Amino acid sequence: MTNTPHSESADHGYISDKDRYLARLKRIEGQARGIHRMINEETYCIDILTQISSITSALNNVALSLLDDHVRHCVVRAAQTDGPAAEEKLTEAADAIARLVRS
Repeated sequence: MTNTPHSESADHGYISDKDRYLARLKRIEGQARGIHRMINEETYCIDILTQISSITSALNNVALSLLDDHVRHCVVRAAQTDGPAAEEKLTEAADAIARLVRS
């Protein structure tokens, strides 16, 4: 996890949904532990792959939701200032989208 100057502020778009994000991530953690247990118990490969697909989908949904919050909050706020910060936020969003598409 990178620590950028932007991560120091507690005024991120997702803050209002922080508990919901944490609950979703806790479920994903449980799924990951379940996969660990499945491998330890030598569960059938396809069943494990199905669970991995489920986690991947859940993580993608969290990422897309965070991206949406970023655009609606951070990018919009920066765009209202119409300076270098706006361009920086747009670039960050575009880079995040590119990372999501590649994964």
